[in-house]
Formats: sequence, structure tokens, C-alpha cells
Amino acid sequence: MKIFIALFLLSMVLSAQNKIVIDETTQKQMLVGYGDRTVFSDSSFKNWFDEEYIGYKILDEAYERLSVDFEDVKITIVLGTWCSDSRREVPRFFKILDEINFPEENTKLIFVNRSKNGLSDEVEGLNIEFVPTIIFYRNKDEIGRIIETPNETLEEDFISLLN
Repeated sequence: MKIFIALFLLSMVLSAQNKIVIDETTQKQMLVGYGDRTVFSDSSFKNWFDEEYIGYKILDEAYERLSVDFEDVKITIVLGTWCSDSRREVPRFFKILDEINFPEENTKLIFVNRSKNGLSDEVEGLNIEFVPTIIFYRNKDEIGRIIETPNETLEEDFISLLN
């Protein structure tokens, strides 16, 4: 029985990947730590996520060039739920990922506070200065980033990084 309780408690700790904390600047909830996109169904984050996701129109001419094999591509998104750029660009980026059937398991989300820190060392070594920072990897090697806002459009920047 003690082993069962210990395993249960361990699984609870391991599954608690992110934490909702209060932003001292706005007194609103913000996330820190690792997470997945299910957090955007929480009422604190759903409105702004859904508004950008639904309202974003993907560029048709870029869509066809994004329809490639992504098996060896991984993406890490570092964002702040308090940040207006993150609130705009991340839902739009997820809409692109959904439209091109990008494998969800190849995407990692790291939520940071205003100091660009997570719960522990999630962003250590990633050189995060601005959020959102969307980091693209191919075969574990970084191939590029979209930092804060795209240079052209999310789609065009995505295509240029993959090429």
C-alpha cells in the first residue's frame, strides 16, 4: 500500500508541469512552467486565445508550401500569458500548425513570467530575451527562431526556416 501511495504522489508531482500564479503587475492569472495547449481552454486564457485563433486567416499561397513532412521537425514555444505579442502570435501559430497537421507531440510549450523564467530551469540555455520565441529544430539542431513578431508573416517565416 505504501508503494502505491508513493507512486501516486510521484505521478501527481510529475504531471504538475505548469502552475497558475498571480501576475503582480496586473493581478491576473498567468502560467509558468511546461504545459500543453489544453491550458488555453481555461477561462483565464480562452477568450484571447480563441479570438486570435478563430480570426486568423492563413495565407493560401503559403499553405501549399507548408504542406511537407515534419517528422524530423520539433518546435519549442516560449511565451508569456501576460504578453500581448504572445497572446496574438501563439494562437495564430497554433492555427497554422493545426491546418498543416503538424504533430502535436512535436511541439513543446514553456510558459514564463515577466522575468522570462519558468518554474525551474525550463528556459536555461535557450537565450530567451523576448516572448514569444518560437524555436525550430530539425534532428535536435536549432534551425531558427521567430522572436516576438514575424519578419514577414508567420507562414513565410516558417517556410524560410524550414528551407
